[in-house]
Amino acid sequence: MISRRQLWALLALTLMWGVNWPMMKLSLQQLSPLYFRASTMLLGAAWLFVYVAAKGERMRPAGREWWVIVWLGLPNVLGWHTLSIFGVQELASGRAAILGFTMPIFTVLIGAAFFGERITPRVRLAVLCVSIAIALLLWNELQRLSGRPVGVAWMLGAAASWALGTLMFRRAHLTLSPLVVTVWMLLLGSAVVWVLALSLEPLPRPATFSTMTWVSLAYGVLINYGFAQLIWFGMARDLPPATSAMSVMAIPLVGTLSATFITGEVPHWQDWLAMGFVMLAIASVLLPPGALRRRPVAAQSTDA
Repeated sequence: MISRRQLWALLALTLMWGVNWPMMKLSLQQLSPLYFRASTMLLGAAWLFVYVAAKGERMRPAGREWWVIVWLGLPNVLGWHTLSIFGVQELASGRAAILGFTMPIFTVLIGAAFFGERITPRVRLAVLCVSIAIALLLWNELQRLSGRPVGVAWMLGAAASWALGTLMFRRAHLTLSPLVVTVWMLLLGSAVVWVLALSLEPLPRPATFSTMTWVSLAYGVLINYGFAQLIWFGMARDLPPATSAMSVMAIPLVGTLSATFITGEVPHWQDWLAMGFVMLAIASVLLPPGALRRRPVAAQSTDA
């Protein structure tokens, strides 16, 4: 039975990660995507490092632990975080969130293709639902003169990277805590993104940033890469799997609704219908019979 404290924490987490999608879109109005990702990831990971170290966790990797962190960081950080920010740049933020959270379906498909996991009738239903959702969003993008169907490709690539990273994370033999591994993945990943940003994008001009841009950047540092991570890792081992699944399903809904107020994006009927299909697909994959009776397992971060 989920406690009242866990319920409030889960609600806060869903709101934090849902609102993060239009907040990213807001930042990209005055800041290029790689510089946005590099700066928020580095600063967020830095203060998270200080907080976790102050709690007495072993923070220094040794020997092969470095290789595990680098290997896991490729899909989880460079894949998901980098590709998704290009997707947000091209698409409406709610639409990007809907596509990003096709990740659970990619997890099952990649698991079946490369890790010997079984394809069930529920998975087939999920694949059908996601295919319809993608077709709806692509249809709308191709109909609009200003449409960016390439953004759909960015987000699907990001979701697939996140799915692969999740499977790798589950199978990794970790000798550091998952939160410490995540902090190091973010720190090392931000260094690579900084190199890419300095090489590929013009230098930003912070003096021209609006107040809302600074607010959205602070949100990315303190909330997305900070408090949300602490809440997630603080409760992930204790939450029933079905409860975690419901939280995942609600994030695209929060992202789509909050975008109307934050960035002025008005969802189309295709967005609502696609979101319904994606939520049905996630429910098919993550809510198998008896899920509420299963023993909780550790989960990885679902930040954006």
